[in-house]
Amino acid sequence: MNIGDVSRLSGLPSKTIRYYEEIGLVAPLRSDNGYRAFRDSDLHKLAFLGRARSLGFSIEDCRNLLTLYDDTTRASADVKTIARQHLTRIDQKLAELTALHDTLTHLIDACAGDHRPDCPILADLATVPDTKPGHSPLVR
Repeated sequence: MNIGDVSRLSGLPSKTIRYYEEIGLVAPLRSDNGYRAFRDSDLHKLAFLGRARSLGFSIEDCRNLLTLYDDTTRASADVKTIARQHLTRIDQKLAELTALHDTLTHLIDACAGDHRPDCPILADLATVPDTKPGHSPLVR
């Protein structure tokens, strides 16, 4: 298969496939004229990578997962460890986003949103951060 075929079948752009080849995640064969010749195994790896990336796994996680995928003597505990670590990172991001949401909600609620120039949102954005955790000064 050529790169257009595997792009269509895997759902990945050709540019992404070339990048994955460049960083060593896939290694298609090369014909005498230099064209890439993808095997079914390359297509499966690309589909694997597309799904893993859609779940937010990092390139390094994908590299490790592919290594485990290719290793028939792997322990599923090793795969689970990578997935659990990724889930922990997702949970941390969710906590950060929740904190951002709460702060922004508080600032919006504190702003009258009328014709006066006083604006707690702008005041907060212009404030040098306090060293106390969770401190968000508001002008009221």
